[in-house]
This record gives sequence, structure tokens and C-alpha cells, in this order.
Amino acid sequence: MYSRANRLFIAISLLSLLGLGSQNAFAVPSYSRQTGLPCETCHTVAPQLTAFGRYFKMNGYVLSSNTLSPSSPGKTPTESISQFPPISAMVLVSDTVLSKAQPDSQNGTVAFPDQLSLFYAGRIAPHLGSFIQITYTEGDDHFSLDNTDIRYANTAKLGHTPVVWGLTLNNNPTVDDPWNSTPAWGFPYLGSDNAPGPSAGPQILGLGGTVAGLGAYAWFNNSIYAGVSLYRSSQIGQSQPLDSTASNVIKNLAPYWRLAWEHNWNTKGNYTHSFEVGTFGMYQQLYPGGGAPLSGATDDYTDYAVDAQYQLLTPSRSSLTVHGMYIHEKQTLDASLPSQPDNHLNTLAVSAQYYWWEKFGPSVGYFNTTGNSNANLYGGPNASPDSNGWILQWTYLPAANVQLGAQYTIYNKFDGASSNYDGTGRSASDNNTLYLFAWFLF
Repeated sequence: MYSRANRLFIAISLLSLLGLGSQNAFAVPSYSRQTGLPCETCHTVAPQLTAFGRYFKMNGYVLSSNTLSPSSPGKTPTESISQFPPISAMVLVSDTVLSKAQPDSQNGTVAFPDQLSLFYAGRIAPHLGSFIQITYTEGDDHFSLDNTDIRYANTAKLGHTPVVWGLTLNNNPTVDDPWNSTPAWGFPYLGSDNAPGPSAGPQILGLGGTVAGLGAYAWFNNSIYAGVSLYRSSQIGQSQPLDSTASNVIKNLAPYWRLAWEHNWNTKGNYTHSFEVGTFGMYQQLYPGGGAPLSGATDDYTDYAVDAQYQLLTPSRSSLTVHGMYIHEKQTLDASLPSQPDNHLNTLAVSAQYYWWEKFGPSVGYFNTTGNSNANLYGGPNASPDSNGWILQWTYLPAANVQLGAQYTIYNKFDGASSNYDGTGRSASDNNTLYLFAWFLF
């Protein structure tokens, strides 16, 4: 039986060799069928968007082979729009191996499937389009509504300035964002649910599928993006209306805001560049619930974030994308910790991906979460949220709708310490995780 190190070496070696004969990148295939455009028009390697992919998303997912023209910022369509509903499917299988097995558990978890998803992704009506994902996960053993964004988009002029404006109905703050430097679509795009992860993170990172929001946005002159959304709790599987058996229920409405600036330019040799810098944030007043009435004092969370992205596309269809995101969260816990109400978290995530010919390449990411110690919030002998480490990944695309990868996560610090973080002698490096995956879309 192969050791963890041997598995990693064999996986990366095979992916490197096979990469010599790989083909184009893939996306949700129903979008490609709708537009008649190859997947690499919108993506470097999915789900990472190009400038045209961002244009397609902000225009409401409705552009088709009948509405695109040679003057649009993309390629001339080569196929007619599909006569079938915009339905696609995804299957993800994986193998997870830890550096050291968790106590009283088997090491090496094969998930088949890890995830199984159905998508309704494309035009619903003029100016109205969708990305709707329903996903089965092995751990939950049932289907549930995954990332969903239904939007109306139209165009106007503000003086002589062209404006794309729209409305979005979604279930995850930042899922409507067109850049890959925000949480919903940020690196790593895949990860293991069968490996331990740090216990602390900003509230905005964990809201997917537990809220519903309606927002408005505008994109000025293909450059300045501004949006605001209001969210309510929408917890699937809970008694309705929500009562004290639910946890972390939003009081009234939780506002989310977004502002970004993007600049695109070409250089000699037809190299295409884009740079984005922006800010986003969210304010939530939460009733802790979990047996307590949904009234009275609340736990308040305010997330302030900045992000940036640089992307280079070459004439040979190679690409480099660099992302950065920093979130500061202020916590005022008047409901659950009235004697210690003021706490904070800081989260930094940076990553870079390079792909040769949109076929194969490496990714590297660094993550770091810090905050004040609090024994009432965090377990272990250190009572600390501090965790940091690296994510290394090699991705290979053997076909237009297949993605294979080997991902290795390295923990330098886990829940406040490098060694004995939980009081039982377990080290942060014991949680180092090898994640092998195969991702199929059709």
C-alpha cells in the first residue's frame, strides 16, 4: 500500500505527463451551448473567469449566439443556441489522506461521489438569467440548494457613459461577484469535507445556503462596479417560521456592500491584462438561538474587506492570475458573551495560478487567520483562533469537461499552536491533507 508521500509523488507525476496531451478548459456546459463559444472564452480554468466571463455574468447570463456580435468583447459564435433547457451536471470524486489519522478514525477517505450537482444555468427570459446549483454531498447524504444567483440585467447610459445595471436574487453573499478574489468563488475552488479545518473564520465565509438576499448593482463604463444587497435568514431543514431551535438567525435585514474598479489593457504581442481592486463588507445582527428565544440582545458582526486581482492572458492561451483578500471582522457579542462582548478576527488569503495553454499548471495559496484569545469562543489549551498555512495544487485537464487535480494543504499553525494545539499532543502538521480529485461536467 502506498504511503501518503508516494501517493502525492505518483499523482503529480502522472498529471504532469498526461498534461502534454490535454485539451481546453471547461465551464458549466449549458453556457457554452447557449453562446456557441468555447469554454476558454469565459474561463482560464473553471471557475476562474476572464474579462469576457465577467462581462457575461454582469449581463445576467443571457448572452447567446443570437445576441453576441463581432463587436462584443469575445469571439464570434460558431454554434446556434440549444433548443433544450440550460441544464448541466457535475460529478466530483475524491480521495482524502491526512498526514496523521485523527484519533479513532481510518485514514484515507474515498468519496464517490464527493459531490453530485445539477445546474439550471443560462437564459430564462429576455434580460433574465440564472446560475442555480442543486448539490448532493456524501457527508449530508441528501440534495440541497447550493450556490444560486438569479439576475435581471439591462443597459442604459449615464450621460455618455454606458451602464450595465441589474438585480440579483441569491443565497450567498459574494456569489454574485464577478471576480475570483471574494469568498464564494475564491481559491481553493475545491477542498475536502473529510479533513479537519480551523475552527475560526469570519461570518461572511459561512453563510452560503443559509440566507436569501435581493440586491441591485451597476457597472459603469466596463470599469466601476457598485452593488448593495439585503439578506434574511433562510435555513433549509429548519422549522418554519424560524424559532428558538434555529441558530444564528438574522434580526431584520443584513446589508452587504461591494465597490470595485477594473482596468483592462493590451500590450505588444497581444498580451491581455486586467487589474481589479475593491472593497466589500457585511453587517449582521444575529440571534444565537439554539434554545434561546429569537428576541432581545444580538451578536453583531461587521466584516470589512479589501480585495485585488491581476490577470494576464497570453496569445498561446496561457494565463497567470493572482488574487488577494483581507477581511477584518469586528464582533460585539452582547447576546452570547455580554461580559466579553468585543472580539475580532483578521483573515488574509493570497493565491496565484498559472496554466499552460489552459491545460495544466500549478496553484499556490497562503492563508492566515488571527484574532484575540477567548476561552469562551475557542477550544484547546490556547483558546486562540490563530491558524495559517499553504495550499499547493497541480491541475490537469485531459478533456474539455474533465479536471483532475492533486491538492496538498500544509498547516504551520492550527487553532492557536504548531504543536499540541488540542491538549492531546496533536500537531498542526498532523492535519496536512492530500486531496486527489476528479471533476466531470456535462
